[in-house]
Amino acid sequence: MKDFAEPLARLIDELKRLPGIGQKSAQRIAFFLEHAPREEAERLAAAIIELKDKIRLCGLCNNLTELDPCEYCTDTRRDQGVICVVETPFNVVVIEKTREYHGLYHILHGALSPLQGITPDHLKIKNLLERLKDGKVRELIIATNPNVEGEATAIYLSRLIKPLGVKVTRIAMGIPVGSELEFADEVTMLKAMEGRREI
Repeated sequence: MKDFAEPLARLIDELKRLPGIGQKSAQRIAFFLEHAPREEAERLAAAIIELKDKIRLCGLCNNLTELDPCEYCTDTRRDQGVICVVETPFNVVVIEKTREYHGLYHILHGALSPLQGITPDHLKIKNLLERLKDGKVRELIIATNPNVEGEATAIYLSRLIKPLGVKVTRIAMGIPVGSELEFADEVTMLKAMEGRREI
């Protein structure tokens, strides 16, 4: 005998695939949605569909956006001579919370990890090199996660970009090694940005 009716079991299985959601959390969410008014469930479903239909990658920095190029890339008040390279779009949000960084961004959508088969070809590096060709960028801040993969990515990018005459810096290690940027508070992220060093 099944524990749950098929539609409920299917929803639980889909929810478990989300990051940070285990069996019990998936069950709680599924039961909440089952008891919620139909309009709430429809709004959630519509928001997910709208996300999939309207969000795309910025053609310049690879950030998630509804407009291409994104708001960061088209903001003339931002310093066009500095690019901060991060692993994920969520990392941009963390850095922006400091209210101290006013340059541009470049999102790699991952980090080098040979054990997982993630090579430079899997990352958004090619269009980063294109952005550096015109000579306007004077500094590239590498803000990859302070773990093995993030460090490997930082070293790879440094070796690739330094010969182009661009200053390459790395954020300071105010963030604990082995953690991820999304868990850093604003003060820690600010100190890490202030203490970046050339690599």
